[in-house]
Amino acid sequence: MNAIERPSVLERLRSPSSARTLTISIRLAVSALVLTAILLTAAASSLLWWRTAESISRQLASTINEQIVAAVRKEVSAIVNEARAAHTAVRTLFLQNVLDTREADKREFVFLSQLQSQATISWVVFGWPDGSFFAAHKLGDGHLEMMEISKTDHVGQRRMDEYQVIPGDIEFETRRFEPTDFRVTDQDWFKTGMEAKGPQWFGVVDHPIGPRPSIAFAGPIDVYQERQGVLAIIIEYTRLSRFLAQLEVGRTGTAFILGAGDELIAAPDKDADELHPAHSRIDLLPLARMALTLAGDDGRKEAWRRRLTLDGAAYEVALTPLPFTGWSLATVIPEAEFLGPVETALRRLIIGLAIGAVLAALFSAMLARSVIAAPLARVVGEIRHVESFALEQVRRHPSRLAEISSLSGAIAEMAQGLSAFRKFIPADLVRSLLRQGVEAKPGGSIQELTVMFIDVAGFTGLSERMGDRVVPLLSRYLDVASEVIVAHRGTIDKFIGDAVMAFWGAPTAQAEHAMLCCRAALACRQAIEAAGVRDDQGHPLQIRIGINSGRMLVGNVGSELRLNYTVIGDAVNVASRLEGANKHYETQILIGAETKRLVEGAMITREIDRIAVYGKTEGLAVYELIDSARETEQETKGDSGSAWIADYEEGLQSYRMRDFRGAIGCFEVVLRQRPHDHPTELMLDRCRLLEKSGVDDGWSPIVALQSK
Repeated sequence: MNAIERPSVLERLRSPSSARTLTISIRLAVSALVLTAILLTAAASSLLWWRTAESISRQLASTINEQIVAAVRKEVSAIVNEARAAHTAVRTLFLQNVLDTREADKREFVFLSQLQSQATISWVVFGWPDGSFFAAHKLGDGHLEMMEISKTDHVGQRRMDEYQVIPGDIEFETRRFEPTDFRVTDQDWFKTGMEAKGPQWFGVVDHPIGPRPSIAFAGPIDVYQERQGVLAIIIEYTRLSRFLAQLEVGRTGTAFILGAGDELIAAPDKDADELHPAHSRIDLLPLARMALTLAGDDGRKEAWRRRLTLDGAAYEVALTPLPFTGWSLATVIPEAEFLGPVETALRRLIIGLAIGAVLAALFSAMLARSVIAAPLARVVGEIRHVESFALEQVRRHPSRLAEISSLSGAIAEMAQGLSAFRKFIPADLVRSLLRQGVEAKPGGSIQELTVMFIDVAGFTGLSERMGDRVVPLLSRYLDVASEVIVAHRGTIDKFIGDAVMAFWGAPTAQAEHAMLCCRAALACRQAIEAAGVRDDQGHPLQIRIGINSGRMLVGNVGSELRLNYTVIGDAVNVASRLEGANKHYETQILIGAETKRLVEGAMITREIDRIAVYGKTEGLAVYELIDSARETEQETKGDSGSAWIADYEEGLQSYRMRDFRGAIGCFEVVLRQRPHDHPTELMLDRCRLLEKSGVDDGWSPIVALQSK
């Protein structure tokens, strides 16, 4: 019947009466009936609502922000003034010789009185050039502490007297002595203060009791034109966090004090004090830092405000400079808190809009059913054929609506195009093979690329223990690895059980393919650890990675029935063997010599050994990828954190020169810096054995690995 009906339709389309029929667009058919009534009403109501909401939101946010800014500026000014006043008061007593710096009883009384009278001061301290140190320290609101550090033969002893604060007085509780390595002469505020003419502000972290981020107003004390030492008034950041907790920034908003760069000085915490570090709610901190980045230098000099979004929610974010150099106040207020006044108006608009939409829909539905719905139903039927890959059943359906006619034609052309790519799909999902369209043919080219293999250590035993329960674990691990590879612009080749094969440099050319691959390997190791992927025994999942660079064939490889875009070649095989070599050396990431050359200077590596991998006889230099040079430099900041690498490679050179005694000494030095380093232990055992047994003239420092 279809074969008879189809020609009749074509004949009618070719007839003169059909030729005179003009097609009309969906826009003309539907807009006059539905869009005119609904869209104009929706646009007007939405515009009115957004303008009202925006106006109210900004007005209320501005009012709250001004109140908060005024309170914080007042508090910061008070803190600065209290610190200056306390420093001036104590300094005056010293200068007028009312109080001698070595008069312990009077000094304790004066320092304690300053702590009691100034609520925001955390420390009053004095340091002498000989390294002696005295401090009065506030312990929350209920206790005070007097601390003295004396120096004898460079050995520090700290005396601590603790007092309980009672109404109008203090009461001695305990005294104890402890050794300490704190040296006031090593502190920047003391060294600068000894050379300065007057007091100034400092950032302080190190204290005798440990790290406590603070600011200090410190300056020299001169008596009879002789410099006695340095007096400092210190305010811990926890006092600021406690003050911020008292402010009401809407119902769910918050405020932050940010320092130079985007350093977090304080965030609200009502329990923070000298005894309890701040444990602040910082989920909105990224918005504050985003605002600092957007505002630039202007945000440090004058008030700045903008609407920002985070996780789909809108916030009013304001920056205001504070009366302390480099400090800014950031307030973050959810915009949703200020939309309540417009909800009533919005409901009324929605009700009116719904009534109009229902009336318009009833009228337009009758016409749309015959003009639009029926033709679309036929087109949907063709899409179902595409969905089930029954591409040979797809037909064109002419329509008086130009868009539906074009859509039907596009679906038919898409079906023809998809048929050319069935070679990439399993044959059991394809009902028949169409012989038209663009054919996918095998082929490729030789390019310089970098390939990476990732494998799970001990996966065979793990899968035997867990059985089918290993599938969710494997899926989680593959998800994390895939996300990292894609994020670093890699091409995932295939999954082979628990192994992942990926490469860089194709199909899109990448000049830094080796660098991207190494960064992906480091990020993959970190991401799997951060994701908390654990095996059935609760142990973190351990991975092994092999990386190699070189010339390899890349392209469509396979048969006439199935193709795979992949890489093959000797360089690929070496990467696979390097992944397996991790098991021998108990390392995580091994890279080849060419990869090491391409990332020289940007990555921290060490040469592990020279090996002959399974299936090859010549020796290959193998390197362990340790970390990014930039991140390592930022973490160590100039210390000798990687000196052990030079010691290891010096030992490796001595080993190859047959100086086994010298190599043993170098490897022992490495183990003292990096205990339980398995490659070092392995080389140490090897050198001891060779030193004992001796080697002949044919000995070669190349290790042959007998397994893949």
